[in-house]
Amino acid sequence: MNSDTPKQRLQQRQVEEQSAEQQQTTGQQAGLAFDSVEELLRYDNLQTIPPPAIAERLKASLEQEPEPKRSWWHRLFGGRASE
Repeated sequence: MNSDTPKQRLQQRQVEEQSAEQQQTTGQQAGLAFDSVEELLRYDNLQTIPPPAIAERLKASLEQEPEPKRSWWHRLFGGRASE
């Protein structure tokens, strides 16, 4: 009988999958080229998950930001700010 428990097999499979994903991602990143710094930062933002503590602080900070002013043409023509 195999001495591996189902939990150990699951953990091993997860480690193998993570390793395969990392190798695949590394291979894909080697050939990337960006037209601007902004594109690079957007790509990096999509690939990077912030630590939970920083994510919470960022969310709280964004909630404290004031609502953006309505644009002059919305005020002039009576459009709603949510459009």
